[in-house]
Amino acid sequence: MKSAILQTATRYLLPILLLFSFFLLLRGHYYPGGGFVGGLVASIAFVLHSFANGTENTMKILRYKPLSLIPIGLGISAVSVTFPLLFGLPPMTGLWFEEPIPVIGMIGSALFFDLGVYLVVIGVVLTILFTIALND
Repeated sequence: MKSAILQTATRYLLPILLLFSFFLLLRGHYYPGGGFVGGLVASIAFVLHSFANGTENTMKILRYKPLSLIPIGLGISAVSVTFPLLFGLPPMTGLWFEEPIPVIGMIGSALFFDLGVYLVVIGVVLTILFTIALND
């Protein structure tokens, strides 16, 4: 669909949706939200751009194939899960920095786990949808 209205709206909505998805990611280890929901919102932003401008143009924005995000996200999540083992703690134990970061707040292993989930969700959703779109 090559609608001028949708293309113009997408130009403004893409950065807003990506910022909102990042907000959901950062909020997730304190309140509802997190990597899964944030990843879905980011995926929706790119799918909306794909509807307005075509899948090829959206792939140019991403620079890398979405499939490459999956192992990166799995690696980040796996490291955050096993990192407490280095301190003699059980896996998935929350480790937190002593001082909060001004805008973000407390940073800990839960945030890195959420970041891994965020990347995996974006990679899976966009790989599936772009594969379907390119094969039509």
